[in-house]
This record gives sequence, C-alpha cells and structure tokens, in this order.
Amino acid sequence: MFCGIVAGSVPAFMIASEDAGLAFLDLRPVFPGHTLVIPRDHIETLPDLPKEQIPGYFGLVQRVAVAVQAGLEADGTFVAMNNTVSQSVPHLHTHVVPRRRKDGLRGFFWPRTKYGADLEATEIAEKIRAALPAS
Repeated sequence: MFCGIVAGSVPAFMIASEDAGLAFLDLRPVFPGHTLVIPRDHIETLPDLPKEQIPGYFGLVQRVAVAVQAGLEADGTFVAMNNTVSQSVPHLHTHVVPRRRKDGLRGFFWPRTKYGADLEATEIAEKIRAALPAS
C-alpha cells in the first residue's frame, strides 16, 4: 500500500513529498493529525534503512513533528516506530501523533521484570554491544 502511495496510484492526504520520503495522514489515526512518514524506497524496517538515508529521513520526521505540533496547536507529539512486531505494513514508517495534556492516551504498558543477577544483565549487554554496527 505505501509503495502505491509513493507511486501515486494510491491516494493519500499528503503532508510532504521530498527526496527523503513522504508524509501523509494515517487513515486510522490515534488522534486527528496522526501522520505517517515513510522513505520513498521500499525499506521494511529501520535496520534496513541505508546509513546515507538516515539524516534525510529523520530530518523529515523531525520537521513533521514540528509541523504537527505547530499546525494543530498541540502540546507536543508522540513519535514512534515498530520494527517487524506490531508493524501492520511491511514498509518502514514513523508515526507522528499530536498530543495534548490530558488527551487520555496512556502510552504502552509493558510487563516489567528484573534481571536474575548482575551477571545476566552484563551478558545481555555484551551481546547487544557486540551486534552494534560500527559508526
């Protein structure tokens, strides 16, 4: 569906269309003004986004966040992205949702646990650190 929006064959309520990507209204918004930002290329998840596209893409996300807040006179924005799990469309997209104090959105609730011991936490941190791509 998002590739169709990029191609112009699927209509969208467009906010921006630039080399770095497109921004358009989500048709099932959390709140009115909920905007999606996508790269032009078919890229499925954030880890797939080529390094050279990161500044342009996230520059667009940042500008959209400013525009959503200012344009809708919102108190702020909620900016989020799912990768694979809970990703309803297999095309990288960032949600920019206008927020207002006392808007009723309570965020996400995750069950909290604790590490069994410092050694467990250290081992997990080392695994993540070892997988971190060089900058």
